[in-house]
Amino acid sequence: MTPSSALDPAAREAALDELAGGGGHGAELDVLVVGGGVVGAGVALDAVTRGLSTALVEQRDLASGTSSRSSKLVHGGLRYLEMLDLGLVREALHERGLLLTRLAPHLVRPVPFLYPLTHRGWERAYVGAGLVLYDSMAALAPGGSGVPRHRHLTRRQVARIAPDLRSDAVTGAIEYHDCQVDDARLVLTIARTAAAHGARIATRTKVTGFLREGERVVGVRATDLESGRELEVRARVVVNAAGVWTDEVQAMVGGRGALRVQASKGIHLVVPRDRIRSSSGFIIRTETSVLFVIPWGRHWIVGTTDTEWDLDKAHPAASRTDIDYVLGQVNAILREPLDHEDVEGVYAGLRPLLRGESEPTSKISREHTVVTPVPGLVMIAGGKLTTYRVMARDAVDAAAHSLSTSANLVVRPSITERVRLLGAEGWEARTNQRVHLARRHGLHVARVDHLLGRYGALIDDLLDLVAARPELGRPLEGAEDHLAAEVVYAVTHEGARHLDDVLARRTRISVETFDRGTRAAPGAAALMAAELGWDEARTAEEVDHWLRRVEAERQSQRQLTDQEADEARVSAPDIV
Repeated sequence: MTPSSALDPAAREAALDELAGGGGHGAELDVLVVGGGVVGAGVALDAVTRGLSTALVEQRDLASGTSSRSSKLVHGGLRYLEMLDLGLVREALHERGLLLTRLAPHLVRPVPFLYPLTHRGWERAYVGAGLVLYDSMAALAPGGSGVPRHRHLTRRQVARIAPDLRSDAVTGAIEYHDCQVDDARLVLTIARTAAAHGARIATRTKVTGFLREGERVVGVRATDLESGRELEVRARVVVNAAGVWTDEVQAMVGGRGALRVQASKGIHLVVPRDRIRSSSGFIIRTETSVLFVIPWGRHWIVGTTDTEWDLDKAHPAASRTDIDYVLGQVNAILREPLDHEDVEGVYAGLRPLLRGESEPTSKISREHTVVTPVPGLVMIAGGKLTTYRVMARDAVDAAAHSLSTSANLVVRPSITERVRLLGAEGWEARTNQRVHLARRHGLHVARVDHLLGRYGALIDDLLDLVAARPELGRPLEGAEDHLAAEVVYAVTHEGARHLDDVLARRTRISVETFDRGTRAAPGAAALMAAELGWDEARTAEEVDHWLRRVEAERQSQRQLTDQEADEARVSAPDIV
């Protein structure tokens, strides 16, 4: 039977039964992945497409950590070019080209940026030379760079493109292109693609320890957090892709491990698009790093910071000090300054950086490392969103070495450079048919464009759902950019188990509405309840939890210190 890509409740139960041996198979897995972020999902896809029996467990939701809280950029990293880390930039630009032109063209799209110049003469030559190198390396990617080459702009040209930039603060600019992606939807799509090839995916499943035979790791002990069920999952190789939780996983094997990971907090502000008049994003140099102002539909994403964080890793909190810093940096070049009232949403994420002895987090390398601290266990850390596929390949290469020596298995090389993600195949044709699709289903063309940008060719699934249940073709009350069908589809195909899975990750309602999803919560919860069998009390609990989460986030963002912000945010823990 052909595996299904749908991550519905039945698929989760089947995955748990099989992992526990309840499916009647009893055979151990070749590869078990711990961690459902972009790297873990990438490892699952890489392993299963090499012919290895594969499963993935995640203690919360897919992309619930770092991988839903990034700058949402697929880029080479201009600042690493300045650090002369040419290998990392070349690798990232190669992956950017692959994602844009082959693997996920429905999710990844080019975005223009202005690099404002503030000094005459030398700065234009210096930055221009760097961008010549940047574009040249990008052109070597499969399918070419897929984006326009950079161009030099005078101060007058900058004023036409971005009239809200202070003309007295710049002498001109250079416009270049990178790419952006909804990071959480990328992770979800990678995981669903892995499932379509036969990988088992089980969220809300927490690893509590390792199974050992002598020195060798032969599986994990885990708990289904939804039911309390205890599992023992046997696997020839366990790949840990837990990101900022790497140190905790290492502690489960007696603290043995060669990786030292430092969590670095980055916060982002979401402001309405009409608050900054510009047809291009821009990048601002700061004393320690760079700040991006990124076009995001009807919004701007402004970030990020780069500070050490050693408090609650599940719910990193943005403080008022963080927000003031970002506003201060961006206001330095704006005609009309932004203030706290302009901020529609705020989110904070943690980067898993490989720790140096005394380096500040803004200087720590984003390169990744793969280690095998004990037989049967592979650990990977570092890296960044753009290079997830390379990280996954390297981790599975390490697992393959272990499998060849312990189980005498011959593992084929990675093929993910050629495996298109779900929704990519046929996306171009559906895009050309957008007007026809809109007329046939009684939708505005802009609504079809919205669906194509989120689901690609899988738009047919959504349109079929609306055709079968016309009431789902209505906008979701309180978040009219989304259809009710998208909430139902999140449950039936995308593994959503709780209201925050939908409001914070399957959609971006949590940061793209001024009320942070509080008006949309009751309607979304009612739609989910019908699919998940929630009673009125459970539905009310989900809504109440969301309201408490929003209030906790708002309270944290009024605090001056990380410690105070953390105490306010953790007052609304995850729902169980």
